[in-house]
Amino acid sequence: MIPKHLLKKSTPVPNLSPINLMSEITFTDQLLDHLLEHGYVTQTQATDVVDEHNRTGRSVRQIVLNMEIMTEDELLEQQALLMGVRVLDLSRHNISSELAHKLPASLARMYNLVPVNVDAVAMELATCDFITPELVDELRFVLAMDVTFVVCRERDIKEHVVKFYAEDDDDSVGGMLAELESELEGAGDLGRGGTNLTEEDLSSSANAAPVIRFVNLIIYQAVQDRASDIHFEPFEHEFKIRYRVDGALYEMSPPPKHLALPVISRIKVISGLDISERRLPQDGRIQMNIAGRPVDFRVSTLPTQFGESVVLRVLDQSAVGLELERLGMPDDVYDNFTEDINMPNGIILVTGPTGSGKTTTLYAALGRRNEVGVKILTAEEPVEYDIDGIVQVNANHRIGLTFGSILRAYLRQDPDVILVGEIRDLETAQIAIQASLTGHLVFSTLHTNDSSGAITRMIDMGLEPFLVASTLQSVMGTRLVRTICKECKTAFVPDDLQVKSLGLNRDVIGDNNFFYGGGCDNCHDTGYHGRRGIYEYLKITDPIRTLITEKRPTVVIRDRARELGMRTLREDGIRCILDGVTTIEEIVKYT
Repeated sequence: MIPKHLLKKSTPVPNLSPINLMSEITFTDQLLDHLLEHGYVTQTQATDVVDEHNRTGRSVRQIVLNMEIMTEDELLEQQALLMGVRVLDLSRHNISSELAHKLPASLARMYNLVPVNVDAVAMELATCDFITPELVDELRFVLAMDVTFVVCRERDIKEHVVKFYAEDDDDSVGGMLAELESELEGAGDLGRGGTNLTEEDLSSSANAAPVIRFVNLIIYQAVQDRASDIHFEPFEHEFKIRYRVDGALYEMSPPPKHLALPVISRIKVISGLDISERRLPQDGRIQMNIAGRPVDFRVSTLPTQFGESVVLRVLDQSAVGLELERLGMPDDVYDNFTEDINMPNGIILVTGPTGSGKTTTLYAALGRRNEVGVKILTAEEPVEYDIDGIVQVNANHRIGLTFGSILRAYLRQDPDVILVGEIRDLETAQIAIQASLTGHLVFSTLHTNDSSGAITRMIDMGLEPFLVASTLQSVMGTRLVRTICKECKTAFVPDDLQVKSLGLNRDVIGDNNFFYGGGCDNCHDTGYHGRRGIYEYLKITDPIRTLITEKRPTVVIRDRARELGMRTLREDGIRCILDGVTTIEEIVKYT
C-alpha cells in the first residue's frame, strides 16, 4: 500500500526552507579546536569525539554532551563565545504567539529556531546549534530581513517549537506549487518550460525562492521518510517525482510538467553540475545539513526524450548502520565473518544484485579494520561514504582510471587492506589475486545470485581454478528484506499454500505463528518499517577448495557447502520469518 502522504493529492506536508549546503563537520571542528585550546577537552577525548562523529554522524556538540565532558550550560557559554552571540535563558523569556508566528513553522521545525525579538528589518532567533554563514544567507533570503542569534538550551528550544509549531502546517505542496507557478509567470519561454534557454535563464529559474523551497521540501521529506533514492522523471505530459523507501517506489504529488526544467536546474546548481549541458549524462554530489545531521546525495543526470531524468541517491550515514553488529547477521555468520576480515591476506567477496546491501556490509567490515596501524585503500565508483582514516579513490573510466589501473597503483602504496568496488573483468580479478598472494586482504563484490555462483563467475572470467581456490577466503551472499512494523505487527497461522511457497511442511513449522503488518501511521499503512539483511555465508574450506580446483559446477559446490553447514538465503529468510522479523511475501520475493 502506498503511504498516505505520498498519494497523488495535495495533502498538507511540512514546508522546507533552503538547506545549509555546508557539511557541519567544518564548523564543529572549530568548536572542538576551541574546546581543546581552552582546556575543556583532552586530546584523547577529542579523538573519541571525532571517532563517534564519523561513526554516527551526530554533531560534536551532541557527542560532547552525551559523553558528559561538559554541562550544557558550560558548552553554551563556549559556543556563544565562538559564535560572537549571547546566551539566553529561554524558559524565562516571554514569547507571544504573535511573535512566534513571525517565523514560518517550516523554518522553526527544520532548524529548531524560535524568534525572540523582531522589528521591521531584523529578527533575533534562538538556537541551540551552530549557525553557518551559508545558513544565515539562506535565512535572510527567505525571510527578507536581517537575522541575528542567541543560544539557548536544547530542551527549551524544543519545548517552544512543540508549543507553537507542532500542528502548524502553514504550507502545502499545492500552495507551494501555486507560488512557484506564479513566480515563473511572465517568464516567457522559461515559464513554459521551453528548451531555447540561456545559461542565465536557467540560473535565474534555479535560484527563484519558490523553486529553492520546493526542491528542499522534496529532499527534506525524502530524508525524513528514510528514502534511499529520489527520482525526478520528465515525461511527455507529466513530471513525476518518486521516492524509494525500503526498496519500494512511491510517487508523490507531481508538479506541472513545465516546472521540470526549473526544478532539475536547481538540483544541478546545488550539485555543482553544468546547467547548460543537457545532452550528456553528468554525475555530481550534494552535501547538506538536514535537521541537525549531515547527509550526502549522489546525483546522476540522464538525457531523455522529454528532458533530463535525475536520480539522487541518499547517503545518510546516521540512518545506515555501518557497524557489523547492526546488520542482523546470525551469530555463527557474524563470528565467522569477523574472523575472516581480520585475516592478513586473501579475498573476501560479497555478492548480490544492486541494492542488496553489499556496500553497507563492506563498509562495516572496513570500519572494523579501520585502526591507526592498518592502511586501507578503496577504489569505488563512486565513493559513497567518506570514512575518516581510509584513502578512497573514485574510478573514472572516461579518463582511463579503471579499477585495474587503481589497483596496480595501490600495490605500490604499501596497503594492508584493499577494497575494490566490483570485480567486473579479468584484469581487475587478476590484480586482486596478485594482491592477495603478496600479503594483502582484498574486499570486493560480484553481481551473482548466490555465494557459490561467485566461484563459477571468477573461473568463467578466465582465472585459473587453483588461484581462485588458494586466495578466496569466503563469499557472503546478501539480500535486503523489509521488516514488519512493530506498531502494527499481527500474528496469524499460515495456510497450506503459504507454507508450500517456502518449500516447508507443517511438521517443520510446528505451532509457530507467522506475522504481518496490519498498517498504521508509523509505517504509513504499508505494514513495513525499515529493512534488514539476510545472509548466505560460504566459507572456503579444504573440501570446497578441492571442488573449485576440479572446476565442479555451482550446484555441486552449493550442495557440498550445505552439507558443511551453510544456510542458503531462503533458509536464513525462513529464520527471519519464524523470528517475526519479516513476512512470507518478502522472502519469496527476494530468495
